[in-house]
Amino acid sequence: MVNPAESPEDSASEAALRPGSLDEFVGQQRVRDQLGLVLKAAKQADRTADHVLLAGPPGLGKTTLAMIVSAELDTPLRISSGPAITHAGDLAALLTSLQPGEVLFLDEIHRLARPAEEMLYLAMEDYRVDVVVGKGPGATAIPLELPRFTLVGATTRAGLLPGPLRDRFGFTAHMEFYDAVELEQIVRRSADLLHVELSADGASEIASRSRGTPRIVNRLLRRVRDFAQVHGNGSIDTQTARDALELFEVDENGFDRLDVAVLSALINSFGGGPVGLSTLAVAVGEEPETIEAVVEPFLVRAGMIMRTPRGRVGTATAWHYFGLRPPADLLGARRSERGAQTQLPSPEALDG
Repeated sequence: MVNPAESPEDSASEAALRPGSLDEFVGQQRVRDQLGLVLKAAKQADRTADHVLLAGPPGLGKTTLAMIVSAELDTPLRISSGPAITHAGDLAALLTSLQPGEVLFLDEIHRLARPAEEMLYLAMEDYRVDVVVGKGPGATAIPLELPRFTLVGATTRAGLLPGPLRDRFGFTAHMEFYDAVELEQIVRRSADLLHVELSADGASEIASRSRGTPRIVNRLLRRVRDFAQVHGNGSIDTQTARDALELFEVDENGFDRLDVAVLSALINSFGGGPVGLSTLAVAVGEEPETIEAVVEPFLVRAGMIMRTPRGRVGTATAWHYFGLRPPADLLGARRSERGAQTQLPSPEALDG
């Protein structure tokens, strides 16, 4: 990815670009309408809003929406994450420190430790936690009442959340990737906030390489801005955007260095597959988790690779990407995989 370890300046810039209200938030119209109704109803009835679960891939605005929930309800926001809460006591300390009506944002909520997760059930439903004092037969559970609060949970893997936890959220928002028009609106808004002169064609060029993700479109804008500042007069047109993105190894499809490395290993080193995830990760010098969580979702969505019971397989589109002719038995292998009850594209889609 482009500059995955962002500098403090980049983080500050990203925070400054966040919209502060639902009206300013671009895209996710269905989610905005639904969430706006939930929050407006809570304010009109002067009650604590229902708990909210935000589910979707990284970079689509889940943290921003959590901040907007707090702003719309005019209440403080407390931020933590699932990996940071390793014991039930950590969660108990966090919950008992909340103020009435406060919004608690838990990022990566699917990674909560099991004891903390079970404590959260009671806290969300009855606004109470039971703190166990002592050990063994003499242990005593002391119930502690909690102020009414709104939990906003965010997850990139909703399928890992247990049913009892999902059921305790009053509203679940499933966030989708953005289309090109929405990304152009976002990049133009960000350029205005950064005081960058950006042409309409330049905005379109950056948006088209951003994987349908606002976080990436803002990151690419900052890199193109830097390029325009150093190699030009600071303004961004189509050619400036193309030259900058070529320097940062982001091609017309939005593929970066790691994407291309994975595709190249799959097609050129392993003949299009099937190949196991761990083998593919070793071939490109990355962790399997990075390939599975960061690279594969976009390549699958782009129609470049498929996950099958026998491993990862390159599509005909992936062969064409490198200017190569797919092997004659490629479609036959796909039909064989269908026999293994795998969801695969049609031959027409593969050739298209």
